Amino acid sequence: MKKLGLIGYPLGHSFSKKYYLEKFEKEHIDHVDYDLYPIERIADFPSIFTNKDFYGVNVTIPYKIDVLDYLNELSEEAKAIQAVNCIRITHLADGSTYLKGYNTDAYGFEASLKPLLTQHDKKALILGNGGAAKAVIYALNKLGITHKIVSRTKQASNYTYSELDKTILTEHTLIINCSPVGTFPNISESPALPYEYINDKHLFYDLIYNPEETAFLKKGKEKGARTKNGYEMLLLQAEKNWEIWNS
Repeated sequence: MKKLGLIGYPLGHSFSKKYYLEKFEKEHIDHVDYDLYPIERIADFPSIFTNKDFYGVNVTIPYKIDVLDYLNELSEEAKAIQAVNCIRITHLADGSTYLKGYNTDAYGFEASLKPLLTQHDKKALILGNGGAAKAVIYALNKLGITHKIVSRTKQASNYTYSELDKTILTEHTLIINCSPVGTFPNISESPALPYEYINDKHLFYDLIYNPEETAFLKKGKEKGARTKNGYEMLLLQAEKNWEIWNS
């Protein structure tokens, strides 16, 4: 049986495993299995990909960057983002393996955001500067949307939360939460924005999907903003992974 899986550490509840196993059952795919492979060190990764049954893996925290050292090739977007969440594994006739890395988070974000955009959405604020923000920035650049990152510590050309005011929020109508603030179980927390300056021209996008409506999205909706959580992004990137593995 062919194998797919998710590497990372630690691995708790997995959207990916549930999604693919349900997909296999629904579509009567009986020759592939998907499982979780928690590895404490990235150095343990070869023990997975040298198994000839494996032909693809997803990558999650903390290895989306560390895994680059094991790859033979990067797709265009993975090269630009310098982070990978999907790897296609090819077993060659001479017994070696060839690994190509992709970043399907960027695809999922762009495809789920694009239908929501209006003429007002020319500038974005990205809340958080972690790994997820890199894929978002790549997608925004493709869409021609300029951006500023907002973080707790001051960095050149970026904002801190305390600097946000009416002028900045009026100018930046697209606000994307790439931080973990508001994730279950801390569902009452929200990024420290001056929400009084939000109106119906704003679009709030939260990469979080659990809970379905975060406090960030609720506060935006109360002010008339359009809102979107990260669930469709996950679905789209999952299907893109499947397409890559089976192309």
